[in-house]
Amino acid sequence: MPNWIGGDCPSCGEWMPPNQVRCRNCRTLLNEDLKPDSVEVPQFFPLQEVDSMVEVSPSGYYILCPHCDKELRINRKYIGQGVSCKFCAGSFRFDLSGPTAKPVAFYSDCAHCQEELRVAIKYLGMKVACKLCSGKIHFVPNSGD
Repeated sequence: MPNWIGGDCPSCGEWMPPNQVRCRNCRTLLNEDLKPDSVEVPQFFPLQEVDSMVEVSPSGYYILCPHCDKELRINRKYIGQGVSCKFCAGSFRFDLSGPTAKPVAFYSDCAHCQEELRVAIKYLGMKVACKLCSGKIHFVPNSGD
């Protein structure tokens, strides 16, 4: 089938450059050998990159003890409860929004490689890549945190 050699569109008369498939003005097919149903539409397959972003919630948090400033690793199931420091035995309420327990990081398992990750608190709510497997992760806050 020959290419469009350039010239006036047969429908609207607008000049079209060579190798055009359709008229830029009226969208008429410029090559008589082409027919609207001669092009087969391929089957749709979602891209792997789109499906690979996984939402992950923190499993727990690293916080500084309000009494001795040592770092503690506390599971999220203790949010809202009274806990005590394993270093100084000081008691406090583990509340992420309260002034006593300030989270510095959180931990969670990568949904792609299943390895545990320690993540700075600034990445909560962000989309990042796992440092071990480069899998795409969206760190979302737990409901109620």
